[in-house]
Amino acid sequence: MAEVIQQEDKTPSVLKAAWLIAVVTIVSKLIGFVRDIVIANYYGASLVSDAYYYAYQIPSLSLILLGGVGGPFHSATVAIFSKLIPNLKEKPPEAANRLFSTFMNATIILFTVLSVLIFLFPKQIMGIIISGGSSQMVSLAAQHLRIMVPLLVIGGVAGIYYGILIIYKQFMLPNLSPILMSVAIITAVIAAPSDSKGYVLAWATTAGAVLQLIVQYPNIKRLGYKLKPVFEFTNNPEFKQIGELLFPAVLSSTVGQIHIYVDMFFTSSISEGAWTAIGYANRIFQFPVGILVTAFLVPLFPIFARLVADKDFDGIRNYFNKGVGVLFFGAIPIIIGIFVVGMDAVRLVFEHGAFDKSATFMVTEALWFLSVSIIPYVFRDSITRVYYSFNDSKTPFVVAFSSIILKILLNWIFIIQLRMGIGGVMLSTSLVTLFNACVLGILIYKKIRLNYAVLFKNLLKMLVAGVITFGVCYYAASEYDKFVNLAKIPFETIKIILIAIVCLGVYLPLNLLFKMEYASELYNRIAEKINRR
Repeated sequence: MAEVIQQEDKTPSVLKAAWLIAVVTIVSKLIGFVRDIVIANYYGASLVSDAYYYAYQIPSLSLILLGGVGGPFHSATVAIFSKLIPNLKEKPPEAANRLFSTFMNATIILFTVLSVLIFLFPKQIMGIIISGGSSQMVSLAAQHLRIMVPLLVIGGVAGIYYGILIIYKQFMLPNLSPILMSVAIITAVIAAPSDSKGYVLAWATTAGAVLQLIVQYPNIKRLGYKLKPVFEFTNNPEFKQIGELLFPAVLSSTVGQIHIYVDMFFTSSISEGAWTAIGYANRIFQFPVGILVTAFLVPLFPIFARLVADKDFDGIRNYFNKGVGVLFFGAIPIIIGIFVVGMDAVRLVFEHGAFDKSATFMVTEALWFLSVSIIPYVFRDSITRVYYSFNDSKTPFVVAFSSIILKILLNWIFIIQLRMGIGGVMLSTSLVTLFNACVLGILIYKKIRLNYAVLFKNLLKMLVAGVITFGVCYYAASEYDKFVNLAKIPFETIKIILIAIVCLGVYLPLNLLFKMEYASELYNRIAEKINRR
């Protein structure tokens, strides 16, 4: 009975945290969109933007993949420190503080050494990654990389900060801090003279990353954590646990980055602006999907870790099905929107200044092929959190590593043999995501038997509702285009809003008809808001 009450108490807090994170993430993503619009307006899909985005992939490995919210450093911190802190309202125990200093010092030393190596050999590194590009692009990308080298150290430290703050239920700051980088880039690009914009993006990115770290520090200090010269690398059992969890997780994320480098290698031979277009497509993709995944998985992960510690496997099954079910429910309308009004949205947001119709089509094509990965993407990220809760990051690493050959093979087939261009790059990404999700879903049975029957039965119902909704939305969009054949901002905005209303008006009732609890909860919330007014 006590366990039931405990779970019921957790559910509202998780939902409240999810809504809070969703709102904060939306704000952050919107400002990120403004940043992308400004960059697209001034640079288009060009040599300079390609060089910047090629170079950014290396420091972003640390800042976003390793040190970002949901990354290995954040996840390892949550998994280990949450078990060392008995009371969140009190100062951390000495053991937690010593572990914090040891972890921080190890991270700073490691990434500093790596940064020095990259700073000394940037041209050689970029020459390998973009071997199909011109010598001018390689040189430009190498200089961008040198400027952004500090992001490597900042990313690791920020990841530890994020983990500590989220343990203490301070969800807003980690999700708001990326805004600082966006604002720094927007300000720098607009303010810089037109004849000196070549390296502005790199300098602004570095400045924004430094600001992210600065705003985190006061809260970390206020919680009672101080960096001291503690180097218990061999005689601290908790640091050993962090290493056992972190090392495979870092390798797993690095493997994910290798997938990106494989894409960069193949993309560099397609056309100028192709990598920029893929980057914009990924950011559009991450806007709704990132909000969904971040909003629900960030507050759920510490709960998974505690449930594993309590050996409450029923609780894990319950929260996993609820969390993934909600993600599936939200993912299907996103897929419908991308296929029906994706090009309208890209044109509306980006087609200004140097960003022309050709760039719009490249981004949209990439987005169409990438959108089919949304459902396996959210499942893969969700089940990975379950592995991490069991202190197992080796399995996700092995699965990700095994898919490198698959990625290379698919890229070779789609790009070299079938000449699919950008679409081939994104289709291979979607198929690799599906492969990883399926294998991880099967191997989790070694630890816990999740209730897939209920989860995928619900998914099937949602897919049926989604197919019907897609048909209605596609027909509505076609009829709209017949009467309003103008690619102007007001008309495209009206079209997107109209399709969103039609989608909600068809998808939600169909799911209510199929007795889906997610639809019932959404309907009740909407009805409650209307009744209040």
